Amino acid sequence: MVWAISGCFTGIQWPTRQAHSFQNRSHKPIKCVQRTTFSLSDHHQFIRNSENLHTRNCKLSFKRSLQVPVTLQDEYVSKPDDDNNLKSFQDFLSKNLNAFYRFSRPHTVIGTIIGITSVSLLPVETLADLSPTFFMGLFKALVPSILMNIYVVGLNQLFDVEIDKVNKPDLPLASGDFTKETGMTIVSTFLLMSLAMGMVFQSPPLFLALLISFLLGSIYSVELPFLRWKRHAFLAASCILIVRAIVVQLAFFIHMEKYVLGKPVVITRSLVFATTFMCFFSAVIALFKDIPDVDGDRDFGIQSFSVSVGQERVFGLCVKMLLLAYGAAVMVGASSSFLPSKLVTMLGHCTLASFLWTRARSVDLSSKTSITSFYMFIWKLFYAEYLLIPFVR
Repeated sequence: MVWAISGCFTGIQWPTRQAHSFQNRSHKPIKCVQRTTFSLSDHHQFIRNSENLHTRNCKLSFKRSLQVPVTLQDEYVSKPDDDNNLKSFQDFLSKNLNAFYRFSRPHTVIGTIIGITSVSLLPVETLADLSPTFFMGLFKALVPSILMNIYVVGLNQLFDVEIDKVNKPDLPLASGDFTKETGMTIVSTFLLMSLAMGMVFQSPPLFLALLISFLLGSIYSVELPFLRWKRHAFLAASCILIVRAIVVQLAFFIHMEKYVLGKPVVITRSLVFATTFMCFFSAVIALFKDIPDVDGDRDFGIQSFSVSVGQERVFGLCVKMLLLAYGAAVMVGASSSFLPSKLVTMLGHCTLASFLWTRARSVDLSSKTSITSFYMFIWKLFYAEYLLIPFVR
């Protein structure tokens, strides 16, 4: 800044020296090319005006040099603040969405979606049945069922926080990503929305399925006298089996056949097979889910089969039950008079049985990670079975 100011005054000294030289040479008026004359006093006045103008320009430049950096600095400071606020909001949103994803137990939600969709296809006899009415009826079944599913698994986490800190520390309530108040808000909201939709859609089997799921899910988890059935192995398995094997198959089949497609209710071969097979599968899921949770269940007095008889015995029982179910499914497929149905059901169940046997032999029962991975593999077999059920005719 000092250099800029001194430069301004330096620039106005040269004309002054020129003026003195003119004064020493002559007092005569100076003739210009354009034939205009001016006296020496005019010349001094011109120099003073130029000096004043140059000084004002320097002051203006000086003021601008002070103002511009301040403006740029304000803009520079405010922009990172906006970026930081946006990034903080994105991080907050991402963290909570991830926590909700874990809270919803997505493998159970996927099982609900695939199971209901598969059972809803059983009343379909021709391509004409796959009308917009069918898909709207399927939508009405799926949405409240997913909400009820999240209520059930969320309620279980609310009453299992201390146990989950040992068995499943990555769950949002156990890890502290969600507070209990947040969990209670989610399950209460989803429960009310699910039951409200069940009443609005005016399908008695649909509403009954939601109501039974609510009652058994609450009985399974809530810590009250005569409740908390998860403490007892047989009662816990019964809750899961009733919902997954019986309610899902029968209620949603009747919902689609009578209240969506408008057909009379007829118990089909595929419905009987789906209900029977899923009884085995649901029992296996109910038994196997406790194998990785032995440490926490034992510490908190949960008498699961795995705590009572040991992990190895329960693991062997689950594998044998599934292999028996796959063998029965192959026989059902072989008895079909419809060749495509026969081929798909026989080859499909043989393939799944071989996958199960191969994977079971590689499980390390001393490793919780290995056991948990095999448990998730059983859920994949559960999904795959629902893809095969519509082909049983």
